[in-house]
Amino acid sequence: MPKYKEQDTAFYQGKKAVLYDFSGGAISSDGGLVLLEKVERKQGLISGFASQLPDQRDGRRIRHSYEKQIKQRVFSMAAGYEDCNDADHLADDPVLGLVVRGAPCSQPTLSRMENSMTRQTIFQLCHWWVDRYVAGLDEDRKEVVIDIDSTDDPTHGKQQLSLFHAYTWQFQYDQLFYIDGDTGQVILPVLRPGNSHTARWSVKLLGMIVDKIRARFPQIPIVIRADSGYSSARFYDLVEEKDLLFCVGLAANEVLKGKVADLQAEISEQYVEKNIGHQHITEAFVYQARTWKRAYNTYAKIESTGKGLNTRFFVSNLQERTPREIYFGFYVMRGETCENRIKEIKNMCFSDRLSCHGYLANFFRLFLSCIVYELFGKIRELLAMTHHPKAGRWQVDNMRLFLIKAGVSLISRVRSVRVRFSSAFSQKEVFRELMRLC
Repeated sequence: MPKYKEQDTAFYQGKKAVLYDFSGGAISSDGGLVLLEKVERKQGLISGFASQLPDQRDGRRIRHSYEKQIKQRVFSMAAGYEDCNDADHLADDPVLGLVVRGAPCSQPTLSRMENSMTRQTIFQLCHWWVDRYVAGLDEDRKEVVIDIDSTDDPTHGKQQLSLFHAYTWQFQYDQLFYIDGDTGQVILPVLRPGNSHTARWSVKLLGMIVDKIRARFPQIPIVIRADSGYSSARFYDLVEEKDLLFCVGLAANEVLKGKVADLQAEISEQYVEKNIGHQHITEAFVYQARTWKRAYNTYAKIESTGKGLNTRFFVSNLQERTPREIYFGFYVMRGETCENRIKEIKNMCFSDRLSCHGYLANFFRLFLSCIVYELFGKIRELLAMTHHPKAGRWQVDNMRLFLIKAGVSLISRVRSVRVRFSSAFSQKEVFRELMRLC
């Protein structure tokens, strides 16, 4: 260890010296990990995930179980340390050592674990995600809404299957998500090659998810919500085969444009030319693309934005709802329940740090980011039950900043370890209530 002076001067405030030293003892900046550990002990998310990994290592030489390694990676990301390399900086962190029950793993150990994934293991973990979701559905659930969407993940190295995508004009991975449209829970995350079309694999995976839900709830209505990239003949075949409800965006074409041309001209004259904002949802009209086996009710939202005319089409088989209820009361809700949740996974849970060379290792990293998101999702559910309603609207970044990044000191005894938070901890009342709830 490097030797430091017992104390030194940082600066002066008038004649008063501000001193610093390194005699504070066992202190961590991530005291809120004890809350995350309590949530994990109740939910068993990490232990269930780790149980799916086949361990081919020599048991005589194992020092760190896969469960411990995954917990260290997940908890480190939850605290804001986004990469395996950060393990070098956390080797002496007392709270991380407390929750993983021993000295943290080194960066090479964690990297070997991530790069040991096989295709069979990834497939097994995909099924685990869906099975876990289905098992957690409430018995009195009236319907299941499945949001489907994807996001690009720009790459900056030579990762396998990092390919050039002409639409985003970059080398990337493509991350596909199936998310519960009511709770925001991840049903299944999938990593696709960078040049994937939006709908690649989406129908086959959706069929697998629907089958697993129907195996437990044979009669439950399942509603699919997605943008126009997922509108395809195969999707509508699955809708008929599995008796699904849906509301999906529809790409404009000359036939669709022709059906609303008169109305567009009228709205242009009355609103666009006067720079007046206006939204109009048409009544249903029947439309059938050449590749579809049947026609569906189709709608158009024609909007004067104040700067021009914007027309969007969507198709749905939802009944007993007005066009405005279908669009504003249902379809656009995917922005909050799906798109914003994907932003949290990508930007706050670090699913954009898929920097291993191997594709399967990066697929595994996507899973880890989603586990971080799910743990924070459990905390968000608990926050909604507290006497602090504003905290129930916190995003992952807020929960990390206000609850996890809390300075603590540790006092270890023979029969106890005391984690001492600052008396000035700004969220101590929220934290105390959460610890009682979980």
